[in-house]
Amino acid sequence: MNLLRKILLPFVPFYYLVTWLRNKLYDFGIKKSMTYDFPILVVGNLSVGGTGKSPMVEYLVTLLKDRVSLATLSRGYKRETKGFKLVTASSTAKEVGDEPLQFKRKFTDVIVAVDADRRNGISNLRSLTNKPDVILLDDAYQHRKVKAGFYILLTAYYDLYCNDIVLPTGNLREPKKGADRADIIVVTKCPDSLSFEEKKRITDKLAINRNQELFFTTIDYGSDIVNISETKPIKSLQNIHFTLVTGIANPTPLLDHYTSLGLKFDHIGFPDHHNFTNAELKKLNDLEFIITTEKDYVRLASDISEKKLWYQPIEVRFVGETASFDNKIVKFIEKK
Repeated sequence: MNLLRKILLPFVPFYYLVTWLRNKLYDFGIKKSMTYDFPILVVGNLSVGGTGKSPMVEYLVTLLKDRVSLATLSRGYKRETKGFKLVTASSTAKEVGDEPLQFKRKFTDVIVAVDADRRNGISNLRSLTNKPDVILLDDAYQHRKVKAGFYILLTAYYDLYCNDIVLPTGNLREPKKGADRADIIVVTKCPDSLSFEEKKRITDKLAINRNQELFFTTIDYGSDIVNISETKPIKSLQNIHFTLVTGIANPTPLLDHYTSLGLKFDHIGFPDHHNFTNAELKKLNDLEFIITTEKDYVRLASDISEKKLWYQPIEVRFVGETASFDNKIVKFIEKK
């Protein structure tokens, strides 16, 4: 914990009270939530960043896109536009945000939109000629103006929400009690060899409710790196010294993965969703070989030579209960 966060500790009770009171006003119906007669799923977290929302959204899109007409709706964090906007493959990260652009380029047949006002975004999506049957809300757990039918709450293995406190000293956006709204809780970024005993320890620590179900996932790093025109096996990098550029909340798992492969690289880290300056882009263009994350790639690809810029694909993999998770999601969709 840095010094500034320690200094801000006296403000924690105030932040806790404000967020707790806001939730209670929605719980008691004093502040109104909009309900809908079609399936809406939310993927979110209690913590600020770093829980793996994007890979989970992509997992859900892959699961559902051939079953229903699907749309994803995100805020479009750090975009330079306002209001509702449909994402196209030719959009830029500055127009729509990096993660929505990543979704659209990967799933070209799925409707992808951005709007900070989720009610307005849902209304616009349902007004389309090819309106979606199901809407997946990305990072909308605290957006209580919308009452979704299904909530998926993510918490990272190395940073469980039960071990944290609210902002500004901690990283929680709201009190831990907010986890009660979740239908499913997923512990993300787990070690690949997570034991039964460790699962039980975490389950006991989170103390989930009887109506909730807990799942565990890990990150699968693809065996190839990718750019706009080709793929290359990671093992081909054994004799290359490259630069890893990241603008994500926690690059440690990726750093550890590359180190475990015996690769030789320098790491340049930027804040999450970083907007690269012209000076930074100039320095990056002077490098010979760059690997970055997929969401950083969509922000860098137009400014750095495709010959030297590559990204590392990742996927969510469940440690155990994949079928049970999939069945719960599909059953919710079919019930509606």
